[in-house]
Amino acid sequence: MSKNLISKMICEFLGALAIVFFGCGAVAWGHLPGGENLLNNIPWVFGLTISVMIYAVGHISGAHFNPAVTLAFALVRRFPWRQLPFYWLAQFVGAIVGAACILYFSPETSNLGVTQTHLPMLKAILFEALLSFFLMFVIISVATDSRAVGTMAGAAIGITVAMDAFIGGGFTGASMNPARSFGPALMEKNFSDLWIYFLGPCLGTCTAAGLYERIRCEAVVADSNSDQDAKGCC
Repeated sequence: MSKNLISKMICEFLGALAIVFFGCGAVAWGHLPGGENLLNNIPWVFGLTISVMIYAVGHISGAHFNPAVTLAFALVRRFPWRQLPFYWLAQFVGAIVGAACILYFSPETSNLGVTQTHLPMLKAILFEALLSFFLMFVIISVATDSRAVGTMAGAAIGITVAMDAFIGGGFTGASMNPARSFGPALMEKNFSDLWIYFLGPCLGTCTAAGLYERIRCEAVVADSNSDQDAKGCC
């Protein structure tokens, strides 16, 4: 294993840990006495956490923090398949450690942010897939297209996460991330709906990545015999 890959794994570990510790921590501590106001801001906690971690380590690992995102990037050949198991390991371990930290500091809490659906099974899968679709569509556009405003990537992705969470939190918990769901589920030993949060997000992210690659309209270089604008699309 190369030093660079180890560095990337550390970044993915820290990102997943932060998402669970701060995001799911807001859920856990919001259910404790005096934490009611925190519950209203859970979507912003998730979104802001992802934003700051993208700016912190995105230039090192790409800031996936999400097994479904890594899978989608690999599927469209924008991430090496050989590194996928290592990213997944770092992401899942980070999420587990994040949930363990919540449990350690607040052993009295009865809610670690386990994602459970209030929709029928099929609707829940499709709902998570749809939320994850929009998240991945934004990610792949700002992360892989040089024409996008790269400096705004962290803000755009974080805002998308917050939007998804505001809309989807009451239906499925708006996970969009198998690791984020797995960490709290493992600590609470509650795996009843977990498979939904593996299947739904992966379907959504892979579909979004495939679609963006299909509609990606690369800039063309104009020449004296062409009427195409050099800044236009093919």
